[in-house]
Amino acid sequence: MSGKKKDAGGERILVLNPGSTSTKLAVFEADECLFEDKIEHTSLDLSHFDSVWDQYEYRKDLILEFLEDKGIPLSSLAAVVGRGGLFAPTVSGTYSVNQRMIDDARNHERGEHASNLGAVLAYGIAWDHKIPAFIVDPPCVDELDPIARYSGMPEIPRTSQVHALNVKATARIVAEARGRDHCEMNLVVVHLGGGISICALRKGRMVDVSNALYAGPFTPERAGAVQTGNLADMCFSGVYTRDEIEDKLVGKGGITAYLGTNDVKGIVKRIENGDDEAERVLAAMIHQVAKYVGGMAAALDGDLDAIVLTGGLAHSEYVVEGLRSKIAFLGEVVVVPGEDELKALALGSLRVLRGEETAKTYPQTVEGGPESCTNTEER
Repeated sequence: MSGKKKDAGGERILVLNPGSTSTKLAVFEADECLFEDKIEHTSLDLSHFDSVWDQYEYRKDLILEFLEDKGIPLSSLAAVVGRGGLFAPTVSGTYSVNQRMIDDARNHERGEHASNLGAVLAYGIAWDHKIPAFIVDPPCVDELDPIARYSGMPEIPRTSQVHALNVKATARIVAEARGRDHCEMNLVVVHLGGGISICALRKGRMVDVSNALYAGPFTPERAGAVQTGNLADMCFSGVYTRDEIEDKLVGKGGITAYLGTNDVKGIVKRIENGDDEAERVLAAMIHQVAKYVGGMAAALDGDLDAIVLTGGLAHSEYVVEGLRSKIAFLGEVVVVPGEDELKALALGSLRVLRGEETAKTYPQTVEGGPESCTNTEER
């Protein structure tokens, strides 16, 4: 680690997490949340904008008004941090927002999503007061081993699109509880939510993953890794448009396609009331998740310290116990339910402000730069 930690003073951080229908925000004093809230955006509000990027000024003005109402002057902030978006593949860490990142968000070549606004909102709000602007562990974190990139089709290499922010934050929580550094541990971390990420972390680096959008197990609303030949037939059948196929894969796939809902809590109630089909569908999802956990354990050569279950569905005893019955033979199963994205973003910024880490320059790849757990001065 580098240097001594700074005093707690001067560690006020504004955290921004833009979503499709809201902007979540919080103000932290060091690692303590002073307040957090959510600015809702109705369909009518957003209908005036042709693209997500066009919402920048609208969202920025609402954030500034909110801070003024709360009596938080921008001059009191030590940093502004935003949720990272669908940018170029990069290693894990805290990044200073730069022009390349903003250009990638504007051009949305890797997908258009509200999270792409996180970086530019942080930068725009921080600019006038020369405050550092950061993002932390964006969804595009890609630290795959070279052999993990082979898919079977040279034209389509395997890529990493996962819940990196929560996966990395949870790995730190598990390591800290054991008095260890997450960069010294081998973990399989499973983020269970509307999308599911299953990640093999070797000494802190995600060396293999199940892509949370287009691969892996089916989820409450995503189809996962369907049989490619049948998918090709569907795509060329003339029955479906490109957008309709996309909806079947992400948004209306998985449990939603079978049961008409993504509400796992409600599905468990249906099972308790004797709904056999609901029971089979949820069991199938749990079965598929367990298979991918076993695959990630193999990616770590069976050398793992723990399997960690996190995300919103980790609150479900039904899901957790169903998984535990299938994967406990692989090693210790640790449950860290939910996700605290705002705190994870704040802590990533705090590590840089305190000199515990050095902010990275975007983009930075495994092949072209330091690995995620060797990004500070000599340990």
